[in-house]
Amino acid sequence: MRGESKGIKDLLPALKNKRYFNYGGQGPLPSTSLKAIIRSWETIQDLGPFTNTTWPYIASEITLTKNLLSQACGVPSHRIALTENVTIGCILPLLGLPFEEGERLLISDCEHPGVICACKELAVRNKLIIDILPVKQLRQGVDKSNEVAEEVLYLLEKHLNYKTKLVVLSHLLWNTGQIMPISLVAKTISNYKSKPFLLVDAAQSFGQIPINEAAFNADIYAFTGHKWAFGPEGLGGVAVSERVLIESRPTLIGWKSLINEGSGSHTISLPFFKDSRRFEIATSCVPLLAGLRCSLELLRKEGSEIERLINIQRSSLKLWNGLNSLKDVITILEGSPPAGLISFSLSQDNHPRTIVKALGRKGIWIRNLEDPNCLRACVHITTHEDEIKALIEGIKVISEKSGY
Repeated sequence: MRGESKGIKDLLPALKNKRYFNYGGQGPLPSTSLKAIIRSWETIQDLGPFTNTTWPYIASEITLTKNLLSQACGVPSHRIALTENVTIGCILPLLGLPFEEGERLLISDCEHPGVICACKELAVRNKLIIDILPVKQLRQGVDKSNEVAEEVLYLLEKHLNYKTKLVVLSHLLWNTGQIMPISLVAKTISNYKSKPFLLVDAAQSFGQIPINEAAFNADIYAFTGHKWAFGPEGLGGVAVSERVLIESRPTLIGWKSLINEGSGSHTISLPFFKDSRRFEIATSCVPLLAGLRCSLELLRKEGSEIERLINIQRSSLKLWNGLNSLKDVITILEGSPPAGLISFSLSQDNHPRTIVKALGRKGIWIRNLEDPNCLRACVHITTHEDEIKALIEGIKVISEKSGY
């Protein structure tokens, strides 16, 4: 078991002059990853951005990255599509699924607005019905994870309908910090008569908690590199099931999704790739691939997924305990956090945005959420104890309405 990480933090210039608790929004980029991106860009320019000597290099970069992501997700590389972000990873396969009028979507009440609105638009276009899975109320923490899993399955059985065609549930809830039992959910709905698809928003799980089993069992498991994985913004991925590859149609279409990019495509009855490439569209930023691989290698050197999660849990517990020691603070989770997201509020009439700005003036960065209306701080393997103490002290001063 490793202690507090210092090596990787030394490679994060964005953390030099601040106490940063916004990994769930965007993580800082290591200087070595930035250099890898620049080197890749220089290589492409040296080869020529559109020459026969460039394509093998680009193909190699894509293959290396997909292989690495396939290992992380526990699925074959042909089930991995590269995307720009989580939203795109969720929406492109989702919109291609076969729906019939009157079928139902079961969406948790803790999903990100981007995914919620996409589902609402899908429902309008296909005359579908939306049901809500109420998991926001589950706030027991890691100590009662088995009880949480049992309650999720109970709620799932209660709200599934014989016409339910899709279940949407995040792996780690972005607003409460509770982990969802994705594999158990997948097994449960696979035995249900309507055999719903399972879409998982993995924005907060990739790079923070073990994802192998969940990604393998989900139909759509969309993630990004720019949060907990310390990767560059503009690059993510999605792991899709064999069932999705068989039943889903391409949605947004470009040359990357075509078997034959040339003019001969119009003569092919099914011109799209049969693997995950059908969900890739057109020209994307290849140098970002080198940056993400570099960041993932840095994470690997910090220990296994389990070792890193234990490190994160240790820090999050310190913050959770410290916040609970303040009389005016109410933590969202009633038990110790299962990962690095800690949401909380002040019992006094302080607007969360005002608190965020006040802390920011002291070089302490957290964020506010609107549903529930609260504050959220994220700790990672790079979060040190003195930073946690500074945040607790900052909240204490605010709660006492002095010093700001």
